[in-house]
Amino acid sequence: MLTADLAGPPKDAAIATIALSKRYGHFQAVDSLDLNVARGRIFGLLGPNGAGKSTTIKILTTLLDASSGSAWVAGFDVAEAPVEVRRRIGYVPQLLSADGALTALENLKLSARLQGLRGAVRAARVSEALAFSGLEAAAGKLVRTYSGGMIRRLEIAQATLHYPEVLFLDEPTLGLDPVARRTVWERLLQLRQTKGMTILITTHDMEEADVLCDELALLHQGRLAVTGKPDELKAQVGAHATLDDVFAHFSGAALDHGGNYHDVRESRGTIHRLG
Repeated sequence: MLTADLAGPPKDAAIATIALSKRYGHFQAVDSLDLNVARGRIFGLLGPNGAGKSTTIKILTTLLDASSGSAWVAGFDVAEAPVEVRRRIGYVPQLLSADGALTALENLKLSARLQGLRGAVRAARVSEALAFSGLEAAAGKLVRTYSGGMIRRLEIAQATLHYPEVLFLDEPTLGLDPVARRTVWERLLQLRQTKGMTILITTHDMEEADVLCDELALLHQGRLAVTGKPDELKAQVGAHATLDDVFAHFSGAALDHGGNYHDVRESRGTIHRLG
């Protein structure tokens, strides 16, 4: 269980953690992590495989209990009020969340029911989601026939039907081609602009982090190595530094830059097993 902090989170924070930690036996997956993500921002978690990014997201989305520390999402303590947190978030994991045996329309209707949307509101949100994701023409086709970019757009649409305050995405463009990546980026920027949504992503794609993120935090061996705006972090490393240079400088690791439905499932499964 998390230990309570009487002061609570900063008032303008959509996501906040204080000394957040997670241990598995003798292995420290997350170590005393302090984060403060302002509302309406796109925030990136960077780091090598095993740095603690996915573990952190799982704690913040109430899927995993922390060993110690405190965390709040949308103003609610994730340990003390997990139901309130779940009502206010959307989550797109690394592993496929869309059902390939259903159509996009069926996937969206199912997600809407699970999110408590009913009647005319549900119908309107599903219609809006299809338009937003650019899948109106393919709404009646089985998702297993979709490209990777179409699947990811559908998954984002599913996770945002209920207009969450905070959206979590674990490797949102993993395995996508450059055109599909750009389309997903446009969708995320649109969500931030039109819905005022706070978005937290993990990524190994430094171009993605540079284009999307207002602020970044780089994790290394479960600890926070550095945090700041992309341009500020590059300036700390050198006059002509890139985010690849920032990654290598603060993590001591080189980046490993990494289809169809089955290709996406296989690539995401591999990354998931690596942590």
